[in-house]
Amino acid sequence: METKYEVSVTAIGNLARTFLENNNSVIILDEGVRPNLADMVIEHTASDLKEDIVKGDKLKFGNSEYTVVSVGDVVNDTIREEGHCTLVFNAEGSMPGQIILKGPARPVLSLGTRISFFKK
Repeated sequence: METKYEVSVTAIGNLARTFLENNNSVIILDEGVRPNLADMVIEHTASDLKEDIVKGDKLKFGNSEYTVVSVGDVVNDTIREEGHCTLVFNAEGSMPGQIILKGPARPVLSLGTRISFFKK
């Protein structure tokens, strides 16, 4: 599979686990970009988005793999700008900055976890 985007988790905000448990979602962001949001997000290493993420692509989050069901209108732009988007697992959503994913149970959050998008 051809990798489009790959990062590693460097920090997990206190509220990030709560968002995952209560909303089936996590917000990802390049480390250090917005310190005021650090408590709410999963910060990760910076990387370049090699190709737009589209419906049908795959996300590997640690050991779990998901299928991209939909991609919000601004997701690819915000990933390019600051590694930012909201990942929504096995739930509905339609916000411009969200990627909706279907797959196994919610991922496990831990430092060093790899987050990778692959071409369909």
